[in-house]
Amino acid sequence: MLGHVPPVPQQPQRSPFSGHMVVCGDDALAQRLAVELRYVYGERVTLVLPPGPDPRRPELPLTGRGRAAALFGRMSSAMSRNGGNGGGNGDSDTNAGVEAVRILQAHEPSDEALEEAGVDTAAALALVYDDDERNIRAALTARRLNPRVRLVIRLYNRKLGQHLETLLDQAAAVASPGLDQTALDASTTVLSDADTAAPALAATALAGSSKVIQAEGLLLRAAERTPPRDGQVADPGLCTLALLSSTTHDPAGTEGSDSSGDEGPRLLPDQTEVAAATGRGTVVLEAVSQSGPASPAPRMGGRGAPLSQIFSRRLRWSALGVGTAVLGLAVASTFTTGDDPLHAAYLTLLDLFAMGDPAIGDPTARQIIQLLSGVAGLMLLPLLVAGVLEAFGSLRTVSSLRRPPRGLSGHVVLLGLGKIGTRVLVQLRELGIPVVCVEDDPDARGIPVARRLHVPVVIGDVTQEGVLEAAKIRRSRALLALTSIDTTNLEAALYARSVKPDLRVTLRLFDDEFATAVYRTLRTAHPQALTRSRSVSHLAAPSFAVAMMGRQILGAVPVERKVMLFAAIEVAGHPQLEGRTVEQAFRSGAWRVLALDVAPPADRRPDLAAPVPPPQAPGAGAERPGGLVWNLHPGYVLQPTDRVVIAATRRGLAELLRRRGSLTHH
Repeated sequence: MLGHVPPVPQQPQRSPFSGHMVVCGDDALAQRLAVELRYVYGERVTLVLPPGPDPRRPELPLTGRGRAAALFGRMSSAMSRNGGNGGGNGDSDTNAGVEAVRILQAHEPSDEALEEAGVDTAAALALVYDDDERNIRAALTARRLNPRVRLVIRLYNRKLGQHLETLLDQAAAVASPGLDQTALDASTTVLSDADTAAPALAATALAGSSKVIQAEGLLLRAAERTPPRDGQVADPGLCTLALLSSTTHDPAGTEGSDSSGDEGPRLLPDQTEVAAATGRGTVVLEAVSQSGPASPAPRMGGRGAPLSQIFSRRLRWSALGVGTAVLGLAVASTFTTGDDPLHAAYLTLLDLFAMGDPAIGDPTARQIIQLLSGVAGLMLLPLLVAGVLEAFGSLRTVSSLRRPPRGLSGHVVLLGLGKIGTRVLVQLRELGIPVVCVEDDPDARGIPVARRLHVPVVIGDVTQEGVLEAAKIRRSRALLALTSIDTTNLEAALYARSVKPDLRVTLRLFDDEFATAVYRTLRTAHPQALTRSRSVSHLAAPSFAVAMMGRQILGAVPVERKVMLFAAIEVAGHPQLEGRTVEQAFRSGAWRVLALDVAPPADRRPDLAAPVPPPQAPGAGAERPGGLVWNLHPGYVLQPTDRVVIAATRRGLAELLRRRGSLTHH
């Protein structure tokens, strides 16, 4: 039951806003993003949704506009109950959120739809349709209508996204020669909800979690650490990012749904809180290594595999034994007959292949060696046949799906090889975790990836009997149910729990209220098992929202139900940072300064998250000044010309990035 739907005011033909945010989409990410912009950043939002019910969720009777209005109504009511703490302007009127969000309906993001949404006067536009082609067409149209609008585009194809960013930035520079270079650097951002959510989903299948962040050529990892034992001192790394809930690894803990309860981890605690926390795990930021070219995911076979994976170990040992026997016979023939070693080896090979003349009348030693060579030849024939069969079998499995091996155990069963499941599969393989996939569509997006990585795949409907058994669910370590259908994920989880009651289960569920109810029921029925539920849109929306605010986001780290963001921002214009020491600028639970970019403003790289390019000539790299300095002295005073890397919560970053007055709206 969605509850009371607040009335949506009559919409005019032109947008009443200026400098507002426009969100165009056709699924939950668009609605989540609009909620994030409205209630975390306090922005005015125009939400463009397709009319009619979602065809992938026909059980929802409301139209896209009705669902969005209901969602904003629930969020507005929640904000009013909390005293307006989370909203942008602290409105206590339950209809204020709806009035600040204009909802339009359009089948396609056409010129007319974008003009009615006010793209020509908007500060930022997010195109988060599930179709890459639709997002690209709309981005090209929006760039023509407003060269200065900040574009945030959702694309699954990462390589295409890099080219599209360059193209749209060049188009903005040509159409608006006076465009400031700083604004141009943030004018187009291409993100993928799959890439954003995959690390968090993959981490739920493991005992701990980690996320790698790349900045200025340095790889950083937010690593989860268990509580230290008595007498041990925990290593804080570069800094402590979060205190985990005391029930993080407790199956009966409160953590389960993205919105269930108010309890959770403590993000960016101060030293007093860290010292007082006993028996709680931590998430620390630690340096890993200098970044280099991206290494391919480890393979379990396929093209380019070594001989050890083409031929079995038994066959290799048999070939070694026959070769040793032939070599021994050749040496024995040389010593017993006094023949030349090459000629003796030639005669031995002729005898081996039954091509030599019988040694009638020759010395006894020669006759014995000929007989032994014939016996070795009989052994060689089945060895050659077995080698040919194994080679053909290995080549055939390159283009076919592998079945789960008989002795497989301790693996992760992954349900669904769509966009999200494919990215999670790659993440798990990069971590070296064995995976067995289950997919009912032989032409699913992730099937070629699984074939390339030589990951076992079971083709079949997971709700049918015997499918999970074929995936060795009884000997698995975790189940990730990541299909796009809530009931399928739930049914698979219930059946897996009936087979293995203590199985670690992670569900991808669309509705948070439904997720909460499912989690509590599973926790009650299986108190010794770990159950988690995740929403992809909830994990991805913060990164999209911050990108719309026009700042460089280095990465996002999920911490249980919450998300911590890493961003590079200019100190100028932020009174919370400017003129303060690093220690004074730290606000517990909101933000922390991690690093300082010491490069002169003219030489700074616009994208700290991108790998450092190689020098064009010998010694060129040594002339480039600056870089990031970590472990800053607490007494360092932040100057207006500085650029810093910060870790922040969503609301903390929203406070830092909140635009001042109406100057930046126009």
